[in-house]
Amino acid sequence: MILTTKGRYAVMAVVDISNRKDGKPVKLATIAEKNNLSLSYLEQIFFSLKKHGIVNSVRGPGGGYVLAKDHKDLNIADVIRAIGEQVKITNCGGKKNCSASSSECITHHLWQGLEKKIYEYLGSISLFDVCR
Repeated sequence: MILTTKGRYAVMAVVDISNRKDGKPVKLATIAEKNNLSLSYLEQIFFSLKKHGIVNSVRGPGGGYVLAKDHKDLNIADVIRAIGEQVKITNCGGKKNCSASSSECITHHLWQGLEKKIYEYLGSISLFDVCR
């Protein structure tokens, strides 16, 4: 399965925000330090998360990031999709040229079905579930 550091970082950071009991904005530097993540990489990730309605930014003193929705209404698949990640098992990327020829490989539908099940699983887990 291919899930890059971008996907793992995004999930870790959003779960960190979701896990805050006080609901106050969280600075990216705090998330980066706590989870040993690259701050500059988090900034790129949060640009996408904000653009896709996963988080909101709060300006000014005490500013940072908060969830855009209740953590019961956001799931892990939402986070992964928001940053443009894909969970891919097939090598063809959906172009149906898995094998040396121009046709699908013999196991294409098997791996494509697994990708679908992974997304269903990730879509069934809310940020609230992870934080419990």
